[in-house]
Amino acid sequence: MDHEVVVLGGGAAGLFCALTAGRRGRRVLVLEHNDRVGKKIRISGGGRCNFTNLHASPSNYLSSNPGFCRSALARWTPADFLALVESHGIRWHEKKLGQLFCDTSSREIISLLLEECARARVEVRCGVRIHEVTRPGKFLLRTSRGEITADAVVVATGGLSFAKLGAGDLGYRLAGQFGLRLTEIRPGLVPLTYRDADRGVLGPLSGVSLPVCVQHHGQSFEEAMLFTHRGLSGPAILQISSYWREGEALSFDLLPAGGDVPVPGRESAAAQLAKVWPRRFADAWCSRHAPPKPVAQWTANERNHVRQILHRWPMEFSGTEGYPKAEVTLGGVDTRDLSSKTMEARSVPGLHFIGEVVDVTGWLGGYNFQWAWASGHAAGLAV
Repeated sequence: MDHEVVVLGGGAAGLFCALTAGRRGRRVLVLEHNDRVGKKIRISGGGRCNFTNLHASPSNYLSSNPGFCRSALARWTPADFLALVESHGIRWHEKKLGQLFCDTSSREIISLLLEECARARVEVRCGVRIHEVTRPGKFLLRTSRGEITADAVVVATGGLSFAKLGAGDLGYRLAGQFGLRLTEIRPGLVPLTYRDADRGVLGPLSGVSLPVCVQHHGQSFEEAMLFTHRGLSGPAILQISSYWREGEALSFDLLPAGGDVPVPGRESAAAQLAKVWPRRFADAWCSRHAPPKPVAQWTANERNHVRQILHRWPMEFSGTEGYPKAEVTLGGVDTRDLSSKTMEARSVPGLHFIGEVVDVTGWLGGYNFQWAWASGHAAGLAV
């Protein structure tokens, strides 16, 4: 069966590319190996889909080529996607820091994408496995439902995160097959795990959360940190994890709002800090870092030392929770081998890579959806 455009992957990037190309009159087929499209969209944002971020700019993305995403992001902006959301009557709200969510359910975003695909006469097939993609002239795809030919193929297969939702390495394998380079691939936006020396003290704090400012390699995030049985999670940790490497220590400001704590008095440091921290954390932290006596009895050096650690608490980690708990996959198809305007492989006309499979990874907070829409839009205009 012959099509002008075949999109591999029915996630955010793939569907948006398909509807964009379909609006231009292209005959588009989307192939999704799951039993339905948009599984990752469905669970995102706690089921409400953090579908974009008002502040998305190239500075919010990690890539070995930081400027690559600039063109696509400029041609499809958060305001553009928000206008599409509002045209479908979807109610939304800004949670914080420019993060936009559906008021009701992420299913509304999936419905939007499918409705727009239907209007553009895009065909969507689910439950289709890709066995092989070759290019004897046109592209030839051998699938679990027979052979398909196409003038252009768009790879929107995502990364390795969320294997339970069907994530796999097809996109990376296709890139390698056609001679494109890959950058280092690793889990991103992922919880970090304790060292053995810390697990006994910090593991029992599971469920405790507090605001922090975490810093590393000149990057800082002021968000909440969450203790788990295995390590640290929460927005602050997920954000900084994309910049962290094994063997490196992170620095935490545990009182990002400031405050002259502890102050001389009859109370212990734990009693004072329990007024601004959860009590369990105050007790555990002070047992390791504060003199076990009333603050009034501390020397000036002891007081200065504790205050210093409060604002620059160093922590080392054994590793990450890996792809099963990672929100995204860092790295991917090397952007040196792609056109930033069309997402097309420079050496393989008609072959495009978009979304998470590309070496462009956003911060937590709607940035990766915005990259999906923008890169899908760029390829959809070009195929």
